[in-house]
Amino acid sequence: MSDVLEPQTFRVTRADLVRYAGASGDFNPIHWNDRTAVGVGLPGVIAHGMFTMALVGRAVTTWAGAADAVVEFSVRFARPVPVPDTDEGTEVVVSGMVKEITDAGHTRLSLTATCNGDKVLSLAQALIRKR
Repeated sequence: MSDVLEPQTFRVTRADLVRYAGASGDFNPIHWNDRTAVGVGLPGVIAHGMFTMALVGRAVTTWAGAADAVVEFSVRFARPVPVPDTDEGTEVVVSGMVKEITDAGHTRLSLTATCNGDKVLSLAQALIRKR
């Protein structure tokens, strides 16, 4: 493992949101209906927070080499991820760096996720088991 989780880019489209809604059971209309999303003060349809967190988790497990290497994973949602009604959708870029090696030899990562240059998560971190 390197000291840096190189940037990984994930494309997010409205079709992804529909699939995620079906898998999660979260059919809140802010995730598929522009009129509803704008009506509650959002810029438009937004990605599910847990979907965004899952993209970060995918980047972390890829970096760690295995899903079972992740001991802890936490984030705070800082900004929504707007998803336009286009074939291209939007992109979430995930990166990170080693923050510390614990006394037990675990690696703590500090993580960043952005969309359109805006940080969408804060206090994002993961603890990776010593291999």
